[in-house]
Amino acid sequence: TLLMSALGLLRGPAALARVCSGPWGLALGEKRMLLSPGGAATALQVASKRDGPALLPLDESELEEQFVKGHGPGGQATNKTSNCVVLKHVPSGLVVKCHQTRSVDQNRKLARKILQEKVDVFYNGENSPVLREKREAEKKKQERKKRAKETLEKKKLLKELRESSRNAAVGRTADADSLPGSTQA
Repeated sequence: TLLMSALGLLRGPAALARVCSGPWGLALGEKRMLLSPGGAATALQVASKRDGPALLPLDESELEEQFVKGHGPGGQATNKTSNCVVLKHVPSGLVVKCHQTRSVDQNRKLARKILQEKVDVFYNGENSPVLREKREAEKKKQERKKRAKETLEKKKLLKELRESSRNAAVGRTADADSLPGSTQA
């Protein structure tokens, strides 16, 4: 009867929906599934901090794309192949050059992502989520540097205190040895 009642719940009203992540949680990069009774399982992307901020979409008709020869270390493999992507956003005049990988497809994706962030900063200015994230990251970095500096100063002070107490202890034993009545061997 318990099994039947559980099956009855699954066949229940159409408003019933649940997010299924499996018994072991989500694997890296796996999307959660939204299961609804009577419907096929469709992928529902769950927003997280790792996905990044919502940026202005790029219209492909506003982009000019060129493939130029690579540059930098790697010799003939990079210098003779045209896998460097130059992407220009015509309305704003912003240009991005991407040659981070040897794959043209990956460079195209990376160039679009970088250009999308730059266009967002160009149009939204101080209100851009990309700029806010960069400011927050810089602030956290400064705080970590400050804590590390304070910790280093505390360690130096502790070392100086140990040295001074050790020197004072050595001085007391030397004074005790030089007192009359002390025996020296």
